[in-house]
Amino acid sequence: MIGKRLLYVFLGLFIISESVGATVQEPIKIACVGNSITYGSQVANKEKNAYPAQLQAMLGEQYTVRNFGISGRTLLKKGDRPYWETKAYEEALQFKPDVVFIKLGTNDSKLQNRVHMADFETDYIDLINSFIETNKDARIILLLPVPAFTTDTTGIWNQVITKKIIPLTQSVANKTKSEVLDLYHLFIDQPGLLPDNVHPSSLGATVIAKRLYETVIQKEIQPLEILKSKEIKVLQTENFYGYDLTDFEYKGILCKVVKPKKGAPGAPWVLRARFWGHEPQTDIALLERGFHIAYCDVANLFGGPEAVKRWDRFYRLLTQAGLSKKVVLEGMSRGGLIVYNWAEKNPEKVACVYADAPVLDGKSWPGGLGNGKGSFADWETFKKVYDLKTEGNVSKFKGNPIHKIKSIAHGGYPMMHVCGAADGVVPIDENTKPFETGIKAFGGLIDVVYKEGVGHHPHSLENPSPIVDFILRATGKKVNFALVPAPSAEYRSAAGWKEGKDWWAQANDIDSLCLDYKEIDLLLIGNSITQGWGGNRPNVTHAPGTEAAELYFKDLRWIGAGISGDRTQHILYRLSKGNYESSRPKVAVLAIGVNNFEDNTTEEIVEGIREVLKVAKEKFTPSTKILFLGPLPTGLDLNTERREKYNKIHSIIKEFGDQKNVFYYNTIKEFSDIKGFLRTDLYSQDGIHLLPEGYKVWGRFIRDKYNAITK
Repeated sequence: MIGKRLLYVFLGLFIISESVGATVQEPIKIACVGNSITYGSQVANKEKNAYPAQLQAMLGEQYTVRNFGISGRTLLKKGDRPYWETKAYEEALQFKPDVVFIKLGTNDSKLQNRVHMADFETDYIDLINSFIETNKDARIILLLPVPAFTTDTTGIWNQVITKKIIPLTQSVANKTKSEVLDLYHLFIDQPGLLPDNVHPSSLGATVIAKRLYETVIQKEIQPLEILKSKEIKVLQTENFYGYDLTDFEYKGILCKVVKPKKGAPGAPWVLRARFWGHEPQTDIALLERGFHIAYCDVANLFGGPEAVKRWDRFYRLLTQAGLSKKVVLEGMSRGGLIVYNWAEKNPEKVACVYADAPVLDGKSWPGGLGNGKGSFADWETFKKVYDLKTEGNVSKFKGNPIHKIKSIAHGGYPMMHVCGAADGVVPIDENTKPFETGIKAFGGLIDVVYKEGVGHHPHSLENPSPIVDFILRATGKKVNFALVPAPSAEYRSAAGWKEGKDWWAQANDIDSLCLDYKEIDLLLIGNSITQGWGGNRPNVTHAPGTEAAELYFKDLRWIGAGISGDRTQHILYRLSKGNYESSRPKVAVLAIGVNNFEDNTTEEIVEGIREVLKVAKEKFTPSTKILFLGPLPTGLDLNTERREKYNKIHSIIKEFGDQKNVFYYNTIKEFSDIKGFLRTDLYSQDGIHLLPEGYKVWGRFIRDKYNAITK
């Protein structure tokens, strides 16, 4: 009887194991096809820091990312060094990838290759088809070249990249229904990330890896049939930077819709006012992320009642077709009038507002009744739209967005303005500045980018990332990289490291110390401030905390596990991949988050810190006490944005400490004078890094808390 039971148990386990085994999913295979930029030329420690390697680290074991980049190669078959002739190409096909990122075209801009440019589209389509033949379900994603800040017009030449290579690549994407990612604008304002003016550094490779990561993990929905109403008259379909643009009439009004290659969950969309296609980089970036971009003509209506009615009808049409009930509003210049007049009337339908040099007071423009130039013909039309027949009517008119600030602020939707600080057409002192002040006074949410020395034009930002991130956050689509475990690509000698030593050398040194030392007293985890303690770190050259460590830690076995530049995501990677728990520390100090200030919102940083604390608690035994400090004080002046962010973060993370295993402390009082300013004898002028005397204050604090929690 017992034997039979054992047999049944064995058979049951066998069946379960077979069932589990059958459901194990093979890693998704990603091929990175390209030239020297993909290969990792000019990237410090390319085996670890080329963008395919960084992408692999971020994606984890569910994916297999392979680098098939070869330096100097062309997409053109008749080019001087065709990619087609390489072993890497053959291996890429044999790999049978599920996702193919293709980054070719830069070398095709050289003088000797330009003569074959007529073959570019055909050759690109052939390349795409060759991968589809190996895997009919392969996801093909074309990467636009990064800019080339070169002066040699016979070599890689940016003018050819922008005028030929990029438009041809977008045309190929449209014809083959391939996805396309705009890397060009991600680098156009960051030449420092291309040290030789062509190849991204390891930090530039991080920019690419992040963008690819967003694309790989992006969820999608089935394409929507937006234009199914019988009241729609389709006029034509054309190529909009690689996407299908449909022109149509709805109730006699000219309208447009551009659909993404893959729709994002929730079907987000943008309703753009006026100046269709002008400075389109934000719209293109949102199309990449699954947004629809729509337009309904309200020209010469200046945001008046008829314009609002048109938008009401258009909104109903597109939301009934399945697009989100909350729309992103985008308005340039006079488009600000319709954007805000419609938003004020329909606050529950607005996800956010992006306004660019917006007109908010018709008397400023087109009226020209202030410091602006005005436009006589447009002012006459404006007065007819609002039935302003006399000067008395004009002086009493309250139909502009500038007159509706309280109601707009109470709408609850976030707003972002991008304006030229020297705008003489739509003066900011008559439009955005009083609007911004009023919105904030009534508790509204608004961020403004003032472009110093810039007039009314150009609109937008060359690199639209700040605008795109604002919209993604407002619609719940932003990836919080503070939560994504990733190695850093830092390599700078200015980081306090020996020349030629990068982040990986520092991470390996710390890991070796944790493996060699057992039963230590203190493990200090953090960024450059923590790195400043020094210790037995062979590749750290700058340690302003050495004297303080001798004073307060001399009888302790301790390891300094800080690395310059580290953000929460880097510490997450180190904790999860490293052997920190092998040192079995009595106390682990977590001082983290300050390097996230530039890239992340308060909420994103808090989530990153929360995750670091969670992983630390899982990695270390319950006998390890965690001295949890969050970001150390920052911002010399207590009224700076940095200090405000610091205070908001600590107001939330104070709840993470239980004072049993996790001991939370805010150290602001230790480093401040009686007025709340950070002490300049303790802090450097950047308001971030400690001076030697600052380390003494911090060292005394750590030692006091160590003594208290290890009793």
